[in-house]
Amino acid sequence: MVFSFQVIHDNLPQLLWAARLTFMVSVLGVGIGLALGALVCAARLSPLKPVRVASAVYISFFRGVPLLVQLLLFYYLLPVIGLNVPPMVAAVGTVGLCSAAYVAEYLRGAINAIPPGQLEAAVTLGFAPHRIWTRILLPQAVRISLPSLVNELILLVKASSLVSLVGITELTRTSQALASATYRPLEIFTMAAVVYLSINLCLALLGRYLERRSAV
Repeated sequence: MVFSFQVIHDNLPQLLWAARLTFMVSVLGVGIGLALGALVCAARLSPLKPVRVASAVYISFFRGVPLLVQLLLFYYLLPVIGLNVPPMVAAVGTVGLCSAAYVAEYLRGAINAIPPGQLEAAVTLGFAPHRIWTRILLPQAVRISLPSLVNELILLVKASSLVSLVGITELTRTSQALASATYRPLEIFTMAAVVYLSINLCLALLGRYLERRSAV
């Protein structure tokens, strides 16, 4: 079988359209992960033991169970408890919940790297706890953990292929359909690999740019 660039030319628009959905799932997942991860991180550092234990259980579950199992679990669990949500919502929500567990640990590690004198000075000056968190700790934690956060987004772009199993026609599912329709799997999956690589290279370059900006 001779490699055909015509097959790529004919099917590239559909693959790029599907890549848009892949990118959207990843970005929304990281967005949820950042917001929820900050809350989970705060809970993990709470002086209240029940709150710390609950957040530790959350992190252990979502880091210890494969994302594929999480997707299938929530996809079939939500209708059972009376929540009939679209597959896209279930998929993005699950990806976000999983991402939050990793983001929380990235931020916690970054906060532990901040000199304790800053926190002591803020307390001495009478800053309220929420102001210490939002004005001092969190901004620095995000800056310190930026490489890990960008890497998390790249990992989610690759892991987003799993949402095809719950009916989301993202890049991988579209590639499978086109490969079956054209009987040219080599060309289709080669192009899919190039698209995935292009997205992640762009994200890596963006991450390096943000790192340089934050270091100034």
